Amino acid sequence: MASGAIVQQHARDSSSNASTNSNPLLDLLTNSLVLHQIIPYLPISSIVNLAATSPSFRDLLLYRTSGVFRHLDLTRVKIDHGSEIWPNVQIDENITEDDFYSGPLRTIFRNIRRRDILHQVQTLVLDGLSVTAEFCNDILVDPTLRVRILSIRDVKNLNERKLMQSLRYACRSTRPDDTPRLKALYVFGTKDAPARSIPLIARQHGAARRGAKISIGWNHKSQHALNESIQSEGDDWYHKKGRIIGKHITDGWAETLLDCREVIKFDAVLCTSPRHQNSSAFGKVPVTPRGVASGTESPWNVATFALGGCASCGTAPEGFTVYGDSPSEELPLLAPVPLHSSTIKAATVPKPNFRSEGTEGAHKFIPRCLECIRERYCFSCDQWWCEACYQVPSRQELSGQLVHIVGQTHGIAEHESAALEPSNVKVRNGYCPNCYPTSAEAKPGVRNPFPP
Repeated sequence: MASGAIVQQHARDSSSNASTNSNPLLDLLTNSLVLHQIIPYLPISSIVNLAATSPSFRDLLLYRTSGVFRHLDLTRVKIDHGSEIWPNVQIDENITEDDFYSGPLRTIFRNIRRRDILHQVQTLVLDGLSVTAEFCNDILVDPTLRVRILSIRDVKNLNERKLMQSLRYACRSTRPDDTPRLKALYVFGTKDAPARSIPLIARQHGAARRGAKISIGWNHKSQHALNESIQSEGDDWYHKKGRIIGKHITDGWAETLLDCREVIKFDAVLCTSPRHQNSSAFGKVPVTPRGVASGTESPWNVATFALGGCASCGTAPEGFTVYGDSPSEELPLLAPVPLHSSTIKAATVPKPNFRSEGTEGAHKFIPRCLECIRERYCFSCDQWWCEACYQVPSRQELSGQLVHIVGQTHGIAEHESAALEPSNVKVRNGYCPNCYPTSAEAKPGVRNPFPP
């Protein structure tokens, strides 16, 4: 009798354990490799809701597994900017500008901190939200935070000058050891486009028309896949040439990048042309001065263009920035923000580019600012000429001398002025001679800067 009772009890325990472990989703997520691959794609609300469904999920997500909240993207969190957060905002004279603009985000941070989640975050994405310089400074100096990668692209209400001051102070030479913890800041680029899902054909068309429309649906899928493939073929800077940063660069960012050079990396780098003091070719080749008359010549500038080799010599006086050969502080952060790692290596390593992999220039580029390629770069074909191969003519040479021409037509003297343009001009008004006909068609009425 006693042995039978023991067997029955064991059967009940086995049945209970089987019913407890019969959840296929729980079985799948118990695999740490699968869990860490899936979790970064889920918003924090979904993770918290899943942990609340059962003690097993709560134990797995909140206690047993480290790194569940390593990547925190708050751009997918619905933030209430209404009167529920600041009910007396119009009559409260003590509220600061930072309280007003960063209040909703600080409320979310308090809730996350209360759930004992915030200290786990190593990658924080705040793109497009209302983020103040004071809020960023708190992330920099808070000893309880371990944020290594911060993305604040296209944010609102950001005082960039205050942010620069905070960054330069955090990276000062007398800073305490192991500070700041922040190692990467995305601020110059544009926020990542949200992933687009393709609706099912059955949702787009009725059942009666499904057969007639199925080919259209698959064509749409193929076109979408092709566009995504083209967009993901390479990274900015290394594989996509031309203008990389389209936003206006506030004065002071170049000096900030220089002061933070060995501590914090950015999604931009300094221009390396011979005009700037940080260039290895500074003072070695003659350059056309810019802004000297107004005293605005800057010893440093942020690069906004990525170029290939010069159209004449195939390189540049300062050489290329090459991944794997150039110093790490000269390598920019690459978009999108890495999902499955919070290391600098993951944020700077370029993706394989099957069109250019194995060919010259696969993982190298020349960073330049607009002033250093003015009248050297063709905006149509992306060709350019370096300082060693081509000196931009002065304004007097470009304007030429007006020559008075007298001709006889039906016995009447005709007078007209003609400008003698220098014959060695490579680029005028942003276009080279080979590409000007196309630009003239796009802009009718524009005078041809390359007369025959």
